[in-house]
Amino acid sequence: MFDEITIQNIKQAKESLVYRNQAFVSGEYVNSISGKTFTCVSSATGEVLTQIAECDEDDVNHAVAVARKAFENGCWRDLPPAERKTILAKFADLMEANRNELGLLETLDVGKPITEAINTDVTIAADAIRWSAEAIDKLNDEVVPTGSNAVGTITHEPLGVVAAIVPWNYPLFMAAWKIGPILAAGNSMILKPAEQTSLTAIRIAELANEAGIPKGVFNVLPGFGETVGQALGRHSDVDGIAFTGSTVVGKLFLKYSAESNMKRVSVECGGKSPIIIMPDSDLDAAAETAVSGLFYNQGESCDALSRTLIHESVKDEVLDKILKITRAIKVGDPLDPSTEFGAIIDQQQFEQVMNYIEIAKQEGAKLILGGNQLTAAPGVLMLEPTLFDQVDNRMRVAQEEIFGPVGTIITFKDVDEAIAIANDSKYGLVSSVWTSSLKTAYKFRNGIRTGSVWINCHDAGDMTVPFGGFGESGIGRDRSLHSLHKYCELKTTWINLD
Repeated sequence: MFDEITIQNIKQAKESLVYRNQAFVSGEYVNSISGKTFTCVSSATGEVLTQIAECDEDDVNHAVAVARKAFENGCWRDLPPAERKTILAKFADLMEANRNELGLLETLDVGKPITEAINTDVTIAADAIRWSAEAIDKLNDEVVPTGSNAVGTITHEPLGVVAAIVPWNYPLFMAAWKIGPILAAGNSMILKPAEQTSLTAIRIAELANEAGIPKGVFNVLPGFGETVGQALGRHSDVDGIAFTGSTVVGKLFLKYSAESNMKRVSVECGGKSPIIIMPDSDLDAAAETAVSGLFYNQGESCDALSRTLIHESVKDEVLDKILKITRAIKVGDPLDPSTEFGAIIDQQQFEQVMNYIEIAKQEGAKLILGGNQLTAAPGVLMLEPTLFDQVDNRMRVAQEEIFGPVGTIITFKDVDEAIAIANDSKYGLVSSVWTSSLKTAYKFRNGIRTGSVWINCHDAGDMTVPFGGFGESGIGRDRSLHSLHKYCELKTTWINLD
């Protein structure tokens, strides 16, 4: 579509976009069975982009039957690992070949900056699929030690039909984190994108088909959580659920599993993640990370560093740095390649964030930056990067996930107090610790209850390490070989040779 990202060629590419807007079942784009549609409104421009098929329980029943048939006939499950590996690798190649289109669709849907969508989100998605393809022949079975009169083996088998329900903040690569291991393990699947952001999920279904994934193995059902999501969660012929989203909804999927067929459930949910800045750290780098870790993707990230814990001895110095860096963030049109901070996803989310700003003021937190709506095009919701000082960790603004560009400044006296504050949360997704002392770093590593502890960095790592959390941040992990295991059953075979 374009070789260089400029405002002009982005606008030209937007005019030529074809919006795929149907469900994808059994290798074909189809309307919802009811014929209903819902409106897709761009968070980046405020305009209506298209009408998307609104699936419901009937569509779920049909798609599950299709996926089950594909699984049982072995068209994907029984392919030699090398063939599945080649097909998934081609799928990743096609995503990269269409990176500009996918990135533009993502920006229009989500409101995130176009440069991030193309260079980060699409790249992560393609890498996730390719890594999973390479992992296919690394998932080894086992022969257990026995006496000479028996042979014992442990083998991995795919679960069967797996449904993936993904969020609106990173629609493409969150989907890829699930698509890759689900398909690599030999399952058939149904992808349910968030109703706010369905465009990339629908488009990559076509790419999966082009790559050679057999009909019925990869299906996409757009629609609403209370209809499509719930129907998938309760369906007794769905063997597994992979969900990323809010803790409230994640708990519902655990309930649906218990009330139906005890399907395998993996839920990656919310966070209220701390960055802890010790006085012996690189304060400039720590301040940069505190800002980027909070405001990246408009703060609409489960691992956003929404609690900034600063040692009292350097609090004023670090806070001055944070304010200076935050004021320099380029907020603007998501389709402008120079924009660093875009639009809030929709009116409901915008109102939620604004409500938390008011709650923080009422609780006694001191607003030191932002807090106001920015003027933008009609229908485009933009909010200033916002910071509160003098925050007590017991305040709601420090305990509840806001999922927007609102951060809190909290001080501490020593390592033990910092660990206590960090752990004083129902969430336990990630944490970022800044110190030059290896001894201190290990004390934090051992003391903080989060799924990831990043030392002198944030959001670091790659597909080789798992991502997920403790507590109400969910159960199960995305990325790494551990993610393949949750989409497999273990079978023991004991052969008596006596």
